[in-house]
Amino acid sequence: MPPASAGSNGSYTPRPAHERERIEAIEFAGSGTAEQDAALLVGDRALAPFNAPDPIKGAISAANQINDQPYRWGGGHSGWRSRGYDCSGAVSYALAGGGLINRPATSGELMRWGSPGRGRWLTIYANPGHVYAVIAGLRWDTVGLGRGEGPRWHPADFYPDGYVARH
Repeated sequence: MPPASAGSNGSYTPRPAHERERIEAIEFAGSGTAEQDAALLVGDRALAPFNAPDPIKGAISAANQINDQPYRWGGGHSGWRSRGYDCSGAVSYALAGGGLINRPATSGELMRWGSPGRGRWLTIYANPGHVYAVIAGLRWDTVGLGRGEGPRWHPADFYPDGYVARH
């Protein structure tokens, strides 16, 4: 029998550019994220933009490591590795991956993290009871369809009312 790869073994000719499908970054209305600065959401993983600074690439990579973990209140606070993460544990994990924080922080502490206002690549939205991040245009949050489901990337607009924006 011929091997599974039987055929021309390397004579693949790609389709012409005008016939190929385009993959476009998800851009959020009002997010201020330029198309070249927007991460791609492929399945349930985020791909950092090529031009993203290393801390942003690190934060996205770290978030991908705990993506789809269950929600667990207090999760991610006694150590970086946990059997589940709450909102501030998940955001802290992503920030640590980018070298932007050195220990887990609560949502109240994240209300004072960084500088006030929205950032180009990363914005933390925090209030005393919840925190989430918008990283390269994608929302990193433990709230999905109105309930805590654990850390996930979301191709949806953020909800800044009632939150302090920090970058």
